[in-house]
Amino acid sequence: MFMPPAPDPQKSTPAPPPGGSETQASMADLTAMPPVDTGGRIPVKNTPADVAVGDHLYNVTAEELRQFIEQFEHLEAEKKDIAEQQKDVMAEAKARGYNTKVMKKIIVMRKRDHDDLAAEEAILEIYMQALGGR
Repeated sequence: MFMPPAPDPQKSTPAPPPGGSETQASMADLTAMPPVDTGGRIPVKNTPADVAVGDHLYNVTAEELRQFIEQFEHLEAEKKDIAEQQKDVMAEAKARGYNTKVMKKIIVMRKRDHDDLAAEEAILEIYMQALGGR
């Protein structure tokens, strides 16, 4: 049976490159490292033009973000105004003698699908009969 010779420990460490600088040896070690996974993208250098384009995109994105936030805030203010108007309508109805609790139930019912509402009322009737009500 053939046995390969045992490795010589003195020969297992790589010899420094010509010039004998340790910095050059460490640079050689760095180039021997496995490649970094970039997720399929080709790594590129950031030239001054690349940085300028990135800064421009950031500024455009920041402006767009600011516009979205301001638009949302404007809608929030409108929503608050509408809620105040709804309170005023209910207060006026209550002042004229209407039951606002029942009015709110009617508003909720009108928003729902007719078939869903009918099915819920049928189940409610069954439950009431089971409990001995009505």
